[in-house]
Amino acid sequence: MSVNTDQQKIDSLLARHVVEAIAPDSLREKLTSGRQLRIKFGADPSSPDLHLGHAVGLKKLREFQELGHQVVFLIGDYTARIGDPSGKSKTRPMLTPEEIDANAKTYFEQAGKILDVEKLEIRRNSEWFADMTFEDVIRLASNFTVARMIERDDFANRLKEGSDIRLHEIMYPMMQAYDSVVLKADIEVGASDQKFNILAGRELQKKMGLPEQDCLFIGPILVGTDGEKKMSKSLGNYVGLTDAPQDMYGKTMSIPDAALWNWFELATDLSAEEIDEMRSACERGELNPRDAKMRLAREIVAEYHGAIAAADAEENFIATFQRKETPDDVTVVEMCAGRHPLVGILVAQGLATSKGEARRLIEQGGVKVRGEVVSDIQAEIELASGEEALIQKGKRFFLKLKGQ
Repeated sequence: MSVNTDQQKIDSLLARHVVEAIAPDSLREKLTSGRQLRIKFGADPSSPDLHLGHAVGLKKLREFQELGHQVVFLIGDYTARIGDPSGKSKTRPMLTPEEIDANAKTYFEQAGKILDVEKLEIRRNSEWFADMTFEDVIRLASNFTVARMIERDDFANRLKEGSDIRLHEIMYPMMQAYDSVVLKADIEVGASDQKFNILAGRELQKKMGLPEQDCLFIGPILVGTDGEKKMSKSLGNYVGLTDAPQDMYGKTMSIPDAALWNWFELATDLSAEEIDEMRSACERGELNPRDAKMRLAREIVAEYHGAIAAADAEENFIATFQRKETPDDVTVVEMCAGRHPLVGILVAQGLATSKGEARRLIEQGGVKVRGEVVSDIQAEIELASGEEALIQKGKRFFLKLKGQ
């Protein structure tokens, strides 16, 4: 496959959504050489869901694909057994092989919304780690020092706090580094919180007499729907790539105004000039931030579901939240006539993951029944035969019960 060395495209690839490049002169030289490069991107399948934060890095990989380079998508099925300690204040639980396989199966369906999966080289690091002997591990470990490993900010902080650091966690950067050796990576792409691990790969390649990979760190970090913390499934502040159009639109509309431009920059493909024009219009009072946010929500939904779905999601949002109408496609659940505990209904119908969460939702005023907020955790819903009762959780989730 021919490689595109267009200077303008290379400039854009190295600038937009890039917070740091290691060996930028070498990077540019490689990209203008006309040689097809091996671009490494690693993903530990610790969760089955990808979200808009992951999409920032995936879009950078798409740029490499469009220039004709070989993207190597590495599923860290062996490193996932440890769990990346980057940015973690405590040891992560170890996943079972079954959990890892189940999560990995969903990755490419989601990544395919952004990448050309037919052109990906897909690898798993179990290909080499599963066959290593203990002697092999010792030889590999001899390339690293304990002092170097505990220079990591997260490890250093945990030592200061007196928190445990498990020996297997110290091995994680070593394993990720060895991935780069096996894959003969020319460039590794990752988030800025991966800097220690990615640089370890560069150092190990040099020690083993291989050309050193250059490093491209993606950012800034996309904040979650709370507008404060990094988007994360564990924090519940994420928009998933497979979220339904209405959920994706509604979650986007829930972000605080302060997060608007961070999202425009990182979650859309709009040009910097167009984003700056909207920002200036908002500052001058010529554009309502709500209208800018609706544009943002349309752009995001259209990218993953198409323009028609985006328009439908917007109409649904306007009808539900601006006209205070109930959505047309509310799920109807038939139940026996009688009295039913609200907590049990929320859990059984998937509006809460546990009775504890259901009670918290009710206590915090997050549940309405027949249009009225319910704050009593002992509340019951009484249904007569043929009678309906609308339940609303938060602003976006509706459920209609019908007595039999």
